[in-house]
Amino acid sequence: IAQLKDVIIKPDAPSSLLLDKHADYIAAYGSKKDDYVTYLYCFFQLVIFFMILSGKMDTINVDKAVEFVLSCMNFDGGFGCRPGSESHAGQIYCCTGFLSLTGQLHQLNADLLGWWLCERQLPSGGLNGRPEKLPDVCYSWWVLASLKIIGRIHWIDKAKLRRFILACQDEETGGFADRPGDMVDPFHTLFGVAGLSLLGDEQIKAVNPVLCMPEDVLQRIGLQPDLLS
Repeated sequence: IAQLKDVIIKPDAPSSLLLDKHADYIAAYGSKKDDYVTYLYCFFQLVIFFMILSGKMDTINVDKAVEFVLSCMNFDGGFGCRPGSESHAGQIYCCTGFLSLTGQLHQLNADLLGWWLCERQLPSGGLNGRPEKLPDVCYSWWVLASLKIIGRIHWIDKAKLRRFILACQDEETGGFADRPGDMVDPFHTLFGVAGLSLLGDEQIKAVNPVLCMPEDVLQRIGLQPDLLS
């Protein structure tokens, strides 16, 4: 029997949110010559978001875009990066977010997709992006946000996931790493904090699962992406 890939959370790992440390870490980021920046482009979501805000939705063929995204749906309910590609949590987030913004969430098999997503949780409480991979804090966003969009966030063990996320903090520098004990970076810090928001942490503002933006900002501009109940 193949051994399950996972991590061990040490008893002395952080168990509370070090919010001030994280603020200091982000404020100082970029001051060292060896700092790096990670860029993430959820292309379809960004395009549709821009078109909605600018009132230019009629300049693209939304139906064709939806048709392509749906062609990437797999037998397990997930999505790959192209038709026939393996389902991956990051791509699932991009596709569910796109279908939310285009009013097409009804095209999903929410129960089938929700089952695939909740199976990403490992005994440590962390989430991976596809089978046989280690857990990673970034999937606390990709998986959890997708579950929130399709109304199945209650299918995972929230307490265990919270424990995993908090264990990935650096108590000295602030910031979150992909896994406990690894190097922190802004990418994982964002998704660690955003994941905790989706878990209901009251120290953090509510974050919209579709756009990874504060809910109060979207309310101010009158934008409320679709979610399944």
